[in-house]
Amino acid sequence: MTTREIFDTMDYGPAPEGATEALDWIATRGPAFGHFIDGGFTRPGETFATRNPATGRELAQITQGTAADVDAAVAAASRAFPKWAKLSCHARAKYLYALARLLQKHARLFAVLETLDNGKPIREARDIDVPLAQRHFYHHAGLAQLRDAEMPGMEPVGVCGQVIPWNFPLLMLAWKIAPALAAGNTVVLKPAEYTSLTALLFAQICQEAGLPKGVVNIVTGDGRTGEAIVTHPGTAKIAFTGSTAVGRRIREQTAGMGKSLTLELGGKSPYIVFDDADLDSAIEGLVDAIWFNQGQVCCAGSRLLVQEGIAEDFYARLKARMAKLRVGDPLDKCIDVGALVDPVQHQAITRMVDANTEGETWRAPVALPETGCFYPPTLITGLSPAAPLMQEEIFGPVLVATTFRTPAEAVELANNTRYGLAATVWTENLNLALDVAPKLAAGVVWVNATNLFDAAAPFGGVRESGFGREGGWEGLSAYLKPSAKRAALKPVVPFPEPATPDAPGLDRTAKMYVGGKQARPDGGYSRPVWSKRGKLLGHAGIGNRKDIRNAVEAARGASGWAKATAHNRAQVLYYIGENLSARAGEFAARIRDLTGCTAARAEAEVEASIDRLFTYGAWADKMDGRVANVPIRGVALAMREPVGVIGALAPDDAPLLGAVSLMAPAIAMGNRVVLVPSAAYPLAATDLYQVLDTSDVPGGVVNIVTGDPQELGATLAAHLDVEALWSFAGGVDAAKLEAASAGNLKRTWVNRSAPDWFGADAEGRPFLEQATEVKTIWVPYGE
Repeated sequence: MTTREIFDTMDYGPAPEGATEALDWIATRGPAFGHFIDGGFTRPGETFATRNPATGRELAQITQGTAADVDAAVAAASRAFPKWAKLSCHARAKYLYALARLLQKHARLFAVLETLDNGKPIREARDIDVPLAQRHFYHHAGLAQLRDAEMPGMEPVGVCGQVIPWNFPLLMLAWKIAPALAAGNTVVLKPAEYTSLTALLFAQICQEAGLPKGVVNIVTGDGRTGEAIVTHPGTAKIAFTGSTAVGRRIREQTAGMGKSLTLELGGKSPYIVFDDADLDSAIEGLVDAIWFNQGQVCCAGSRLLVQEGIAEDFYARLKARMAKLRVGDPLDKCIDVGALVDPVQHQAITRMVDANTEGETWRAPVALPETGCFYPPTLITGLSPAAPLMQEEIFGPVLVATTFRTPAEAVELANNTRYGLAATVWTENLNLALDVAPKLAAGVVWVNATNLFDAAAPFGGVRESGFGREGGWEGLSAYLKPSAKRAALKPVVPFPEPATPDAPGLDRTAKMYVGGKQARPDGGYSRPVWSKRGKLLGHAGIGNRKDIRNAVEAARGASGWAKATAHNRAQVLYYIGENLSARAGEFAARIRDLTGCTAARAEAEVEASIDRLFTYGAWADKMDGRVANVPIRGVALAMREPVGVIGALAPDDAPLLGAVSLMAPAIAMGNRVVLVPSAAYPLAATDLYQVLDTSDVPGGVVNIVTGDPQELGATLAAHLDVEALWSFAGGVDAAKLEAASAGNLKRTWVNRSAPDWFGADAEGRPFLEQATEVKTIWVPYGE
C-alpha cells in the first residue's frame, strides 16, 4: 500500500513486528525443551509440537511431563520450602523485585514469544499482558515486604501446585507465582500444552534473578501432567484457572486430601447497555469485551443485554464497527483480532455456532487469512434467555445478544446463568450503575469500562465460575494459613441408655426449627438424649434430606436479610445475646446435664456464647470493604457481600458455644444458615431456637435440623441452592462432603482440627472472611 493510497482510503498499512530474536531464542534454548526443576532445565523427554496458530508452523518441541517428573519437581519444591519460608519478608521481596525488573528488561521478547505461541495480537501482548505481569511482581514484592506486619499469625501453606490456561500464558503465571512466592511458598507450575514457551522463558529469568533452587519449578505437558500435580500428596495447595468442567473434576479429585483450593473458572458475562449510555463508547468497550484476545477470555462480555428502545440503533452501529475490525497476522501491530489458539478450538467454536437455530447470525465482512486458525467476528441477535449460546461459554469471537425493558429485567437476565465471573454496566446515570452492580451475581463489575485488571484489585468468581480471589491482600491470603496449632477433631459419643433409666413421666421432645417455626422431623423418628447419670433429658428429631430441603427453601425465602442494614443485623445479634443472658442459668444447667461437665465450665460456655454474640453484633457494621489503589483515574471498590445460604455442622466439644460461633458470624454478614447441631448434645442448640423466637430474628434466617452430621452434611454439600458448607463436626468424612460440593462448586470450609472455642482464634476475621465474598466494582471517572 502506497502513502497516497493510505491517505485516499484512510486505512492502516501493515506494521509488522520482527520475530527474529524470539525465534533465535527458541533455536538457542531448544528447539526441544525439557522441564525446569530444582533450578535447572532437564533434558527433553518424550515431546510434542507447539505451533504458531497463525501459520500452523512448528515453533518448538515441548516435553510431556510424567508422574516421575512431577515427583521430582514436588521433591525439589519440598526441599526448598523450609529455607524459603524462613527468609525475612524483605529478602523475599528483593527476589520478587528482581523478577519484575527482569520482566521489564525482556519485555519485547516476552511479548513476541507470547504472540507467536498464542496467536493474540502483538499490541495486546505488548501493551496489556506483559506490563500487567510486571505489575503483579512489583505489587507482590510490596506485599511480601509487609506480610508479617499486616498479616500476623499467618504462615505459608507449603508447596503450591498451579495449573494455568493458554489464553493468557504469562499473565496467568504472574497471577499464580507472585502471590505464592510473596507468602513464602514454593511452586510447581504447569503451563498449558499449547502455550508453554513464555513459562520456559520465565524459568530462565528465575535463574538470572538468582532465585534459590527449587522455589519455582515448571513442568510442561498436557492434562495428565496437571492431574499428577493436582493429586500429588506433596502439594498443599492447588490453584487452577481453566474450564468449569475441569475445575469440577479437580474439586472431586482433591476431596478429602486437605489441600487448600482456589478455582478461577469459566464465565458467560453480561454486558448491559442502558438507553442513556454513550453508545459509541459502549461499542468501543464491547470491542474490548468480546474481541479482545479473539474472545478467548473467561470474563469476556459475551452476552450483550441492550435496552429495547435503543437496540436497533445499537446493533446497526455495532455492525458498522465490526465491519472495520482487522483480522490477520498477530505480529502486525495494526491487527485487531488475531488467531485462535489451535484448530481444536476453531472446530469447537464452529460447531457451537453452526448448531444454533435461533435468532439472526451476522458475520463481519472482513478478510480472513487463507491459512491459520482465524474466525470472523460474529454477532447473534434475538436469542431467548434459555438458548444454548446464551448459557454456554463459546470462548471465541462470538457475541450473543438479547434485549430488556427495565433495570429489574436486566438484572434478572444477567443473573440467569450458572456462572458468575464478571459483568459490565454502561449508563451515564451513576446512581443506576451503583444500584445495579451489587445486584449482579458476579465477582467483578465494570462500570462504563471493561476488562480492567490490576494486581491491587481482587479478581475471581462466584457460582460455577469458581471461588477464591487473585490480586491484592485477598489473593495473598489464599496462600497463607493460621500458624496456631489446633487439636484434631474427634467425634463425641453420646451417653448410652442406662440399665436403669431415670425417665420423667412427661417427656420433652425438641423439634426442628425451620422458617421461624418448630417442625417435626419428616421421617417421624427421634432418639433419646441421656445425661451422664442416666437421666432422660428429652428426645431429638432425626432429620433427613427432606428436612434439609425444607430448611434450605426457608433460607432462600429469607433473602431480605441480606438487604437489611448492618446496623439492623447488629441490633438483632445484641438482642439474641440479651435474651440468652436472661436465661443463662437454664442453659448452663442444660449443658451440665448434657456433657457431664462442671457447673463452672457450663456457666463459662454460656457466658462465652453471649460474649460471642456481642462480638459479632459489633462486627456486623465494621467488616469493611476497601478501595483498591489501582493505577487509573477511578476507583476499584472491593466490597464485602454475604455468601448466601450457608450449611454449618457444629462441633461437639462446646455444643452451645460452637453452634453460636458458626451461626453468629454468618448472620452478622447477611447470610442465612442451616445449622446441624452437635450430634451428641443437640438439645443445647434446640433450646436456642426459643431465644431466636423472642429476638426479632426473621423466619428462615436461622434454621436448625438435628441428626447425623455426615448424612445431613452430605445433603447440604450436594444441594444446588446452598452456597457454602462449613464443618467443625467430628467424625465426618471430609472426602464425601467435598466431593459432593462439586455439583455447584460451592465454597467449603471442612475442618480436620478445631480451635479452642473459648479462645481468640475461634472468632473474628477468619470466620467473617468465610462468611463474605469480595465483589470488585470498577468505576472510572472524569470526562
